[in-house]
Amino acid sequence: MIFQRANRLKGIVCRYSSDKRMARVKLRYVQLLFCLALALTVVSPAAADTADSKSLDEVNKELSNPISSIWALQLQQNTYWLNKPDRNVVNLQFQPILPLALTDDWNLITRPVFQVMNSTPYVNESLHLHRVTGFGDTIVGMVLSPGPKLAGPWLLGAGPTFILPTASNSRLGQNKWQLGPAGVFGYLGGKWLAGVFPQQWFSVGGPGSQTVSQMNLQYFFAYLPGGGWGIGTAPNMLVNWYASHGNKVTFPIGLSISKVIKIGPLPVKLAVQPQYMPVHPDVFGQKWDLQFSITPVIPDLVNRKILEGW
Repeated sequence: MIFQRANRLKGIVCRYSSDKRMARVKLRYVQLLFCLALALTVVSPAAADTADSKSLDEVNKELSNPISSIWALQLQQNTYWLNKPDRNVVNLQFQPILPLALTDDWNLITRPVFQVMNSTPYVNESLHLHRVTGFGDTIVGMVLSPGPKLAGPWLLGAGPTFILPTASNSRLGQNKWQLGPAGVFGYLGGKWLAGVFPQQWFSVGGPGSQTVSQMNLQYFFAYLPGGGWGIGTAPNMLVNWYASHGNKVTFPIGLSISKVIKIGPLPVKLAVQPQYMPVHPDVFGQKWDLQFSITPVIPDLVNRKILEGW
């Protein structure tokens, strides 16, 4: 009887702790959405001025470009279905796009990725399957890119990229400070664009027990038929260089459909992209992904050239 009461009490405590963690995650999510809504309310008139000088097709084209000159705030949700075990991973990301004009010919594009919510399964010490939810690691990529006067129709850029160990639980991140190179190479056509955006990270410290070397390579293509519509693909190939043979690569193929609309005066890009991973790790490998994103445009928060006159 004593053991039964103890187990019952333990279960109540565990559920209470889990509920508290979930409540904190939900609160953080609500706070983020509130801040986003507040920001959109404040900047909508100025964003309308930015959009009036560009067609909906031009806005879609800019937002499909990793080195875009448009300031924007993106919310992206991914739902991954795993092969083994038969579970899913839910990931909500907040991705501001923050370009700065250094001179007339050079731009610095900063693309942080805040993993606002990660919900992922794991196997505990007793070999039972559980789930943990919380905040993930933060990625900060910075790309120095020449403008059209220097590069013409080519998309060119290079710079550093970082991963910060901000995860709220060790199972939601890698507990490593990481850095490495990033680059963009592509071509900008009249109604289309295509290219690659690779990022490579090496661990340089942190309490995590494993050394990390990993790459994220986004290959992208978009065709813009008109009316603000876009069709193409923009999946992310993942490579874990230290994983065992057959578990290094996750290679996705996908189809993206997007549309830029105006909500009041505000231009907003809506997109959906289902993906299938024909190559993936054997255990906890991503097999399918359904991705939704919403990207409101905001005005340039820095209007002057940072290095003007140098």
